[in-house]
Amino acid sequence: MQGLRNIVGERIRTIRKSKGLTQLQLAELSSLDDAYIGAVERGERNFTIDTLEKIHVALQVDAADLFRHDAVKNKDEAARRQATDEFIAMISNLDSSKIEIIKRINKELVQAFKNE
Repeated sequence: MQGLRNIVGERIRTIRKSKGLTQLQLAELSSLDDAYIGAVERGERNFTIDTLEKIHVALQVDAADLFRHDAVKNKDEAARRQATDEFIAMISNLDSSKIEIIKRINKELVQAFKNE
């Protein structure tokens, strides 16, 4: 069984990468050292809640997203998870009207795939 520290570290890495950030960039955004970020991502550091808060604020995600962990059952599920993380990263700085447009476009695309 994987420990919570490892799970959170992996989620931080996944979210950071989906946002196109390096460890150094995340370190700068969170006022932490880049070596420390690497150790957190590898599950080597027993970080505090204050540190976790700095990271979640820097990543601009809900704190709950850092704890999301479900066993990936297959390749399709892994692809869905990666796409979801990337989608969230892409829309994180958009206003609600632009998000609504993207939602409508996505619905049309999904419907088109269903009609194939």
